Amino acid sequence: MPFIDSKITVTVSEEKKEALKAKLGATMPLLGKSETYLMVGILDGYDLWMGGNKLEKGAYVSVSLLGNAKPEAYEKMTAEICKIYEEELGIPGPAVYVTYHPVSDWGWNGQNF
Repeated sequence: MPFIDSKITVTVSEEKKEALKAKLGATMPLLGKSETYLMVGILDGYDLWMGGNKLEKGAYVSVSLLGNAKPEAYEKMTAEICKIYEEELGIPGPAVYVTYHPVSDWGWNGQNF
């Protein structure tokens, strides 16, 4: 049950949101997960500051997943996320910040996994 939540400084068209969702879905095997239960959230036009400076082009991407992955999987995932956001939105890798949140308990449909 992964969830990728993105806060992006630029405005994103519906077509680009679909492209992001599809490309993020294709990364799930890197974390040993399937796209079947992937949830994606995209909040565009979001204000982000880093080091006291407002980012013109930037993204904060939070990846939550049931269980944990190996450090090398997170490393590969970060590289892919940075590549996707640069290709699709023109946000350079140094302005893409990614965090990972392993979750031990995740509820859905009235029960927990």
